[in-house]
Amino acid sequence: MKTYFIDSNILLRYVTADDRSQQAKALKLFQRAEKGQIRLVTGPPVFFEVAWTLRSAYEMPREQILQTLLTVMTLRGLKVTDAELVGAALETAFRTGREFADAYVFELARHEGADGIVTFNTRDFAKMGAELYPLD
Repeated sequence: MKTYFIDSNILLRYVTADDRSQQAKALKLFQRAEKGQIRLVTGPPVFFEVAWTLRSAYEMPREQILQTLLTVMTLRGLKVTDAELVGAALETAFRTGREFADAYVFELARHEGADGIVTFNTRDFAKMGAELYPLD
């Protein structure tokens, strides 16, 4: 069985329905994967791009973006690389009111055993409970 990596534009057409023809093609693709005819995979960079596009181009609220990412993550027939980290990041983003990308960085740092995070974005990371390296 062949495996194909899903780019953000496929997911965007699927969830936004702003181009009915492309949405139908994306839906057919996901149906084939659900039936086991092909394997589909995607990863965190695609989630970052989807979140950014939904925020900037579609002006979607943060909660709706997070819900959309959660829906994508649970599509049958789609494997998400680093699914454990993506799931933890979504949970952290929902819980703390932070953006998905920042929550992913927070969870990745925890996963890698980092003692803290070095950032100028201290407000958002502090709200997630991160220990911050002082840049004084």
